[in-house]
Amino acid sequence: MKPFEYFFGILLSERTKKQTEKVILTIAIFSFVVHLVLIFMVDAGWLKSRSELLDNPIAAIYTPFSFILIYEVYLLIYYLPKSITTYIGKQYEIITLIIIRRLFKDLANLKLSSNWFELQDDLQFTYDLVASVVLFFLIYLFYVQGLKRRQLLTPDTSKGTNIQRFIDLKKTVATLLVPVLFVTAVYFFTLWGLTAMGVTETSGISFKSINNVFFDEFFTILIVVDVILLLASFYYSDQFHKVIRNSGFVISTILIRLSFSVEGALNTILIVTAIFFGLLMLLIHNLFEKQIHKGAT
Repeated sequence: MKPFEYFFGILLSERTKKQTEKVILTIAIFSFVVHLVLIFMVDAGWLKSRSELLDNPIAAIYTPFSFILIYEVYLLIYYLPKSITTYIGKQYEIITLIIIRRLFKDLANLKLSSNWFELQDDLQFTYDLVASVVLFFLIYLFYVQGLKRRQLLTPDTSKGTNIQRFIDLKKTVATLLVPVLFVTAVYFFTLWGLTAMGVTETSGISFKSINNVFFDEFFTILIVVDVILLLASFYYSDQFHKVIRNSGFVISTILIRLSFSVEGALNTILIVTAIFFGLLMLLIHNLFEKQIHKGAT
């Protein structure tokens, strides 16, 4: 475990988190300005582009949000060894931010007409607008339940050899995730960039799936990680309610991943269902913990 502890200290320390935050925010602001300049150049006729992201200044907000999402991915890995609940909550935050980012993109192409509910793009905007509010509230409830779970923990259950071993395992997984996700992000964003510029057409990544670039692969990796943690948890705890909670979180992640393969109302329904299901799993888990805590006292 020592080599992993060394790299964990480098990649996922509090200091690295703060430095990463500053770098990402700087890049986000710079990218926003660059995007605005490109839109101005296209509008002035100095640059030719077929990208829908260069048609309207509102679409420029899409770019800094993309970098904020990358930082959220880092935070997800950062919180993995600290708290499973926070780790899952970060997954929910990421998919909600993807919807918010999609709203900015769709706002630029919104068609205000009396046939609002007959236009597919306007309908998708409506779905996402409502879903973003619902998801925001569900995530709030999820974190409230997460706080209640921590308050229910007793010294005997929050510390111990088994728990420490599980934390060490999560640190190892988190350390391995950093380079894996970095390489994956660079690969798919580069591939999409080459396709967008017309350099290659072999990637199969279209403008239609621009919101899914990297993140469908990202959630596929998370499913693998969640299953590994679920199986490993059997070594450290055989409590029924914890096993069911962790299994529920895996199902929730799978539902989010499935949402990338569909569009329209079904996409939104799958995302809302995934987070609502995760919230219910945590809520019922906390009821179990509360009864166990009462029995112990």
